[in-house]
Amino acid sequence: MVWAWLRMVMMVAVVLLPGGFPLLLAYVALRTLRSSWRRAQEEAQTRGRVVSLRDVVSTLHFKELVREARAAL
Repeated sequence: MVWAWLRMVMMVAVVLLPGGFPLLLAYVALRTLRSSWRRAQEEAQTRGRVVSLRDVVSTLHFKELVREARAAL
């Protein structure tokens, strides 16, 4: 529910504010990072390892960011 409200606020900000596009990019990047972090945590639990933020960021790809941007809109 919170993400739905945040998504609506982001869309209004992109339309109305001149600096809204970088805000949208930050939202998409955060959303992608969060989903990658969850996926990495699940994989690490099954293997008995510890995952770091560096590991997650190093596995991100631009196409994932584009896919999340499309899903956010």
